[in-house]
Order: sequence, then C-alpha cells, then structure tokens
Amino acid sequence: MDLVAALLIGLLAGLTGGLLGLGGGVIFIPGLVIFLDQAQLAAQATSLLAMIPMAIVGAWRQHRYGNARLRDGIVVGALSPVGVLAGAVLANSVPERVLELSFAGLQMWFAYRLTVRILRSRAREPGDSRV
Repeated sequence: MDLVAALLIGLLAGLTGGLLGLGGGVIFIPGLVIFLDQAQLAAQATSLLAMIPMAIVGAWRQHRYGNARLRDGIVVGALSPVGVLAGAVLANSVPERVLELSFAGLQMWFAYRLTVRILRSRAREPGDSRV
C-alpha cells in the first residue's frame, strides 16, 4: 500500500509540476505527511531529493519548447544552495509543529496572492470570461 501511495504521489507531483509549474513540494510534502505518515521534516527532506529528477526532466522539456530562460534560471538558482543549507539547519533546530504551521501558512499565503491576482485581472478585463 505504501509503495502504491508513493507512486501516486510522485505521479501527481510530476503532473502538477509539468502542467502548472508548481514545485514538487506542494504535492510531495502534504502527500508524504498525510498519506505515508512521514514526519514533516522527513517529508521535506524526501521532497528535496525527489524533486531532482522532476526538475531535470521538466527543465529539459520546457527548454525544448523554448520556454526556459537559462539566464534567469541561473540567477534565481545561484544562491539557492546557500539558502537550502541555511534552511536545513533551521528546520532541524525548530519544533516539528513550527515546520507544519509554517508550511501551511506559506501555502495559504500563496493561495491568497494568486486569488487576488486572478480577481484583479478579471476586474481589468470585464469581457474576458477566461481565468
């Protein structure tokens, strides 16, 4: 059962990553915590590892479509290893409940900001029924 759940989580994360450009952690972490009963810290660490092949395949395909902007990717990713190291140290030093609430709060903030953006774009284009 755990293997099937893990495979489904991986498939869903890959689909949403390729379709919506979401980081795998949006699906991986809640899936691992809720369905595979992993601790938040273990789910975060597992998610980081699982995103490597997903990011490689996604970036390769998007590059082939002409969508990937190499310079921007390099600039955005330049300090990410330093951030990951600092974040891992911090994640291992705070209570697990803080990680859970921080992750949930961040997801809620993103959802709020995307909702505001959609509503504002609709207000600017009253004749357009697309989202």
